[in-house]
Amino acid sequence: MNEEQAVLEFFAKKENLPLALIAAEHLDNLRQQHNNLFWAALHARLDLLLVQTPAWHSALTEDRNSEGTVVGLHLQPRTEQRIFLRPFMEQQLTGDSYRIYYGLMWNNTPEPAQKSLPAVETLRARLSTAGFKQNDSFLAWQWSPWYPRRKDFLLRFANTQDELIEAAIQPWQMLLQEYGEQLRTANLELNKTPQSAVISLNQLHNKTGR
Repeated sequence: MNEEQAVLEFFAKKENLPLALIAAEHLDNLRQQHNNLFWAALHARLDLLLVQTPAWHSALTEDRNSEGTVVGLHLQPRTEQRIFLRPFMEQQLTGDSYRIYYGLMWNNTPEPAQKSLPAVETLRARLSTAGFKQNDSFLAWQWSPWYPRRKDFLLRFANTQDELIEAAIQPWQMLLQEYGEQLRTANLELNKTPQSAVISLNQLHNKTGR
């Protein structure tokens, strides 16, 4: 019997249930702490990348339903703009686990005329050709291979943090370097569209429970 199986069998015994529940609570907290540490480390690495792209500044994305729980990162333009597209990376609950996805999201719900602007359509088409999906909330999104609360991910973060962070920064580099100019052009066009009522993306996030 291996060590892991022995531990599982120990906690499976009825007399050990109180101890198992205590351990589970502390382990859940530890898993959450390391999840937050991952996003904080990636945030610091992203800020180094943004030295080359001063038009943006980064911000952590927090779970609106769980205080102190970080679920991702997003960029904000340094100049004020009513509606725009911004790069993002977040974790989403899929089934019984979280998975990281990334792409370009709207800060507010766009109107049909804004979604069909030439520069926006050009950017959307190019990202679609590259394999990105799309919906009303996101101009483009794509799954990553990372499940940030799974054992293999957390052990990798604990043992080879720098290597994992360098891998996780690659999608950001791709979005900003390969699509950065087209993203800038799309946001310039969006900034010229007439003022009208828009729905905050906060409401869109509330629908997904983030």
